[in-house]
Amino acid sequence: MSEPAGRPTPIPLTVLTGFLGAGKTTLLNRLLQDPALSDTVVIVNEFGEIGLDHLLVETLDEDMILLGAGCLCCTVRGDLISALEDLLRKRDNKRIKPFRRVVIETTGLADPAPILHALIAHPYLSMRFRLQGVVTVVDAVNGASTLDAHPEAVRQAAVADTLVMTKADLPGAEPEALTARLRALNPNARLAGPDVAAETLLGGLFGLDGKSADVRAWLGAEDERATGHGHHHHHHHGYDHHDVNRHDAAIRAFHLVSDTPVPRPAFEMFLDLIRSAHGPKLLRLKGLVAMADDPDRPVVVHGVQHVVHTPVTLEAWPDGDRRSRLVLIVRDLNPSFVERIWDAFLGRPRIDAPDAAALTDNPLAIPNG
Repeated sequence: MSEPAGRPTPIPLTVLTGFLGAGKTTLLNRLLQDPALSDTVVIVNEFGEIGLDHLLVETLDEDMILLGAGCLCCTVRGDLISALEDLLRKRDNKRIKPFRRVVIETTGLADPAPILHALIAHPYLSMRFRLQGVVTVVDAVNGASTLDAHPEAVRQAAVADTLVMTKADLPGAEPEALTARLRALNPNARLAGPDVAAETLLGGLFGLDGKSADVRAWLGAEDERATGHGHHHHHHHGYDHHDVNRHDAAIRAFHLVSDTPVPRPAFEMFLDLIRSAHGPKLLRLKGLVAMADDPDRPVVVHGVQHVVHTPVTLEAWPDGDRRSRLVLIVRDLNPSFVERIWDAFLGRPRIDAPDAAALTDNPLAIPNG
């Protein structure tokens, strides 16, 4: 792809956001099959110390950047800027092929305002990239409760140019009520289903026309922080983002690992217990699991609160690490409690393992937890 002499043609950039488990990676995988997204660089940001989403995004390694230093918010905005500048240097120096588009898939816990401010206000990036829009994925099953409980989800929906509703066909979905709420929150956003075409989804140009006054205020607050006029301490609710597994006082990420294949019945019982007993606290569960009856073909598992989707079996492992790895993001649930249940179901009893009655009672009150 050739470019005219002088100032390079701005590269289209789309921000793909949405709360935990809404279906961002599933949508992105489908979009990347479309020829309209050929020569696309994907930047994936994950919350937590073990990254898995980048293994499930079907694209080339050389076109993948994983930002694992916490959510894409103010404290890692510099990392995002550095990543985009590095991409441009490699492209300009012909060290990578001249990609035609960038898609940033944010973590589900991301506040989009700092990201948008960095892309709009940065003097170099705003010249080299053209922010085409913000696509926000909303889960029709958990969307209403998520908007009630998480300010980040409200901001993700409010800044969107396109709102993509997923899971509308699942039991418990309330698409009509959620549509009305989204229309009230962001009346000018385009509303689409998960089968929306890539060209339709990624066209246009981001702008503040039609956005609520809150959106302008959020971006204005980021401008104050960037220029040093605002009071910003680089933490949320008392927790510094140097802890990549901690989002605030209530939400944190942790991982479960097994070096040996997992018996399928034990894994199914573990999932059923966590889902049924502590579903509202299980913001996200995702992972790759080696089943004892078929260890060469890993199982991909996704869960959000009470909903655990039917596992999908891959034909091969996506990387050289063949351990079972589960990443959980929970709210008001002690990780050591879940870890002890995991060990118990895998036949790795610990001295401090919970008894049967403790599996569903007061998971925060665990001795030595």
